[in-house]
Amino acid sequence: QICLSLVKLLFYLAHSPLGSIVLLDFQPRQFVMVDGNLKVTDMDDASTEELSCKTDNDCTLNFPTKSFPLKCSTAGKCEGINEKKNLFNAYRYFFTYLLPHSAPPALRPFLSDILNATGDLRYGINETLKAFEKVLHLYTSGLYLQKRPLHLNDYISVKGFRAAEGEDYKCWPSYSHLGCLLSVHSAEEAAAICNSQSQCRSFIITQQKTWTGRPLASFQSSQTDLIPDANAVVYIKQSTSSGERL
Repeated sequence: QICLSLVKLLFYLAHSPLGSIVLLDFQPRQFVMVDGNLKVTDMDDASTEELSCKTDNDCTLNFPTKSFPLKCSTAGKCEGINEKKNLFNAYRYFFTYLLPHSAPPALRPFLSDILNATGDLRYGINETLKAFEKVLHLYTSGLYLQKRPLHLNDYISVKGFRAAEGEDYKCWPSYSHLGCLLSVHSAEEAAAICNSQSQCRSFIITQQKTWTGRPLASFQSSQTDLIPDANAVVYIKQSTSSGERL
C-alpha cells in the first residue's frame, strides 16, 4: 500500500501542470499516510528545474552507490532527470525495505522484477505504475492463486459460531501481535495457509477487511470454546475435530 501510493504520487509529480517536479530532500520522514494515501509533508525542497547540459556527459545522475548516464535533449536539458531521481530514491528508501516482504509467494517474482527494474532505472514512472497496478489486480482478484488440491476438503465447517478470542501462536506477517491474523482471498486460501503451518488447527474468516477489500483470517492452534455468532463460520481440521465436540 505504501509503495503503490508513493508511485502514484511520483507519477503525479512527473506529469504535474508545473512540469516534472523533483523532491530534493527525499527522506521517509518527509512523507505521512493520510486515509491510506502517502502525502508529502514539506514541499520547500521541491523543484521543477532540470539540469542544463551541452552533451550527454553533463547528464550523469549520481547516487552514493550507483551512477546513471542520461541523455542531453535538444533543448539542453537532461532528459527525465527529475523523474528518475525521484524513482531511484523511492527504490532505495522504500522499495528495498518493503517490497520483498509480506507478499504471497506467487507474487514475489513480480515484485522482484519491479525492484530490479527500478534499481537499474530500466523502468520510468509510467512503467513502474503499470507494474504495480498489475500486481494489485492479481492480488485482489485472486488470479495469483495456483490450481491446487482443494485444501478446504480437509476441514469441517461449523456455521453460526466463532472461536473465542485470545492470545494464540504467532505468525508473520500478522495483522495482530496477539496471534496469527492474515489477509486471504478466500476460505480455500486460508485452508492452504493453515495446512502449511504446523501449529494451525482451525481458522475463521473475520469481518475485518484490508485496504484492498480482502478479508482477514484468524488462525488458531487450540480447540478453543465456540461462541454463537450468526455471521461466522469456523473451519476445523477433520483430523483434530471430534464428534463429541461438534
